[in-house]
Amino acid sequence: MRLTCYDMDEDGVALMSAIVNSPIASVISNPRLPDNPIIGVNKAFCDLTGYGTDEILGRNCRFLAGPATEPWLTDRIRQGTLNRKPTLVEILNYKRCGTPFRNAVLVAPIFLPNGELEYFLGSQVELDEGATGPLSCRHQRAREIVGTLSPRQREVLQQISAGYRSKQISFNLGLSEKTVKMHRSLILEKIGTHNVADAIRLAVEAGL
Repeated sequence: MRLTCYDMDEDGVALMSAIVNSPIASVISNPRLPDNPIIGVNKAFCDLTGYGTDEILGRNCRFLAGPATEPWLTDRIRQGTLNRKPTLVEILNYKRCGTPFRNAVLVAPIFLPNGELEYFLGSQVELDEGATGPLSCRHQRAREIVGTLSPRQREVLQQISAGYRSKQISFNLGLSEKTVKMHRSLILEKIGTHNVADAIRLAVEAGL
């Protein structure tokens, strides 16, 4: 898959590399720029929404909203970004052709080692039309996967989902950075992914 991004530093490029091969539609936005614009997008996002990269980069994620998009859910996402907390909602969005689609949207903060907010990771999964309690189903599946982790690994995954890097996690949990990285590798192996972006989504869906 193609990596498409701009105005991105070394950390951002590393994060983009983590989502580029993900089958989950994902974007990266920069809250340090006016209106928190998208600065990175993967092919899965373009395929899901029908928009080309040039139509996505530089815009706020709310461009997918339309006439029937639930304003209270949009407000919940906005409040989550203000509070710098991961937020997961099931919301109605619109594809480029105007077709509405319901999707589970996650917006999660990513912090610098000094605690400064650096990026937001956004991802979305289209939900089957007429599905009953789709978020509950994904929640149950995510909890089952997380249940295979050791208590320490769950602690590390929770820290990862909160947007912390290895150095911050080692300080928060009183572990060496080497030990944190070891746990992170084991976590990714156990949950069947190669990138932290998918791990963050799984953790939030599980309610960590």
